[in-house]
Amino acid sequence: LVVWVLRPTRPLVTTYTKGLRHRDQRTDVQLAVVAGNADRAGWADRIDALPAEEILADPELMARVEGTAHQLFGDNCAACHGRNAAGGPGFPSLIDTAWLWGGTPDDIMETLRVGINSNHPDTRIAQMPAFGHDGLLPQEDLHKVEGYVRSLSNLQPVADAASISAGATIFAENCAACHGDAGKGNIELGAPNLTDAFWIYGGSEEAIYQTLWAGRHGWMPTWEARLTETERKMLMLHILNMGKETTQ
Repeated sequence: LVVWVLRPTRPLVTTYTKGLRHRDQRTDVQLAVVAGNADRAGWADRIDALPAEEILADPELMARVEGTAHQLFGDNCAACHGRNAAGGPGFPSLIDTAWLWGGTPDDIMETLRVGINSNHPDTRIAQMPAFGHDGLLPQEDLHKVEGYVRSLSNLQPVADAASISAGATIFAENCAACHGDAGKGNIELGAPNLTDAFWIYGGSEEAIYQTLWAGRHGWMPTWEARLTETERKMLMLHILNMGKETTQ
């Protein structure tokens, strides 16, 4: 009886009894949303104003960030990079030290903003030629380059010394412009380091040969229209925080 009097309860023909408190679930949700937005506004303003290093060093503020960024990552990034951001074949890990376009807060923010090979006018652009498919190099030369590339990161087995030497010459003529003379990569061009242990498409003989034969054309969407700058900054902080936890 008390509930019947105080709260909306009994349906009528076109409406329902409003109750003395004039409250219903819709009103409760609206009030909760208003309260939540007011609470978020305070710490969101701090995220906008503070540099990434200070936020990462603030456990209380990072707890706020993670509460939202974890869901943002799951909804927008995990399908490609994995829930733990470790990546997979064709999708780079976001928690190691191998960054195609740089791993500073500003670098990551720009990549999130413009994407890679996306439809954004300022998108980062990178494409590896299909040396075999397009007839740029004969099959024999592809195998020599493959052996040389594997030797850069001490992968075994590798080709004989003569083949590696020949592969180094072919590499210098066709690959060094992007990957550097020593194969260390170039974050200005999104060209990966070929001397470390991190491989996006695999470091086996077959995987490297396929990369040389067919080329690679990675893609990442631009998030500028879908996510606010604050949300992108929270994603950036979440990514850096996961990487920090992995290396500790």
